[in-house]
Amino acid sequence: MAGRDMASGAADGAAGPAGEGSVRVDSWIWSVRLVKTRSMGAAACRGGHVRVNGERVKPAHGVRVGDEVRLRHEGRERIVVVKRVIRKRVGAPVAVECYVDNSPPPPPREAVAPAGVRDRGTGRPTKRDRREMERLRGLGGPGGPPTGQ
Repeated sequence: MAGRDMASGAADGAAGPAGEGSVRVDSWIWSVRLVKTRSMGAAACRGGHVRVNGERVKPAHGVRVGDEVRLRHEGRERIVVVKRVIRKRVGAPVAVECYVDNSPPPPPREAVAPAGVRDRGTGRPTKRDRREMERLRGLGGPGGPPTGQ
């Protein structure tokens, strides 16, 4: 119980003074662990993958309590509503208390096709392996789309 109070207190301290109600969007999505690094958050903003209240935003755009943040990351769209503004990165249990997650559920694991996983230490794929992988991806070969002439 004491650890929980300390974590909560750390999050309160990371929020800054109560009078300030805005923080950079790239910093906030990093703080609540939606992206791994702040620079990844900034890159997502520059690439147009972050929307605040339906508008594309730059990394320095401020988010406030009540804003809806949509983040397209790793093939999945995350839709969150800001409950608390924080500036410092916090642990996962505290981070989930800072937003309401309205994201659609992720696709089931079976629906995601494996990306040609090879056993560790088996080296580079042979020409036969490469052709097999291309056939599975539909990138040419017999029965695939034409390779261009």
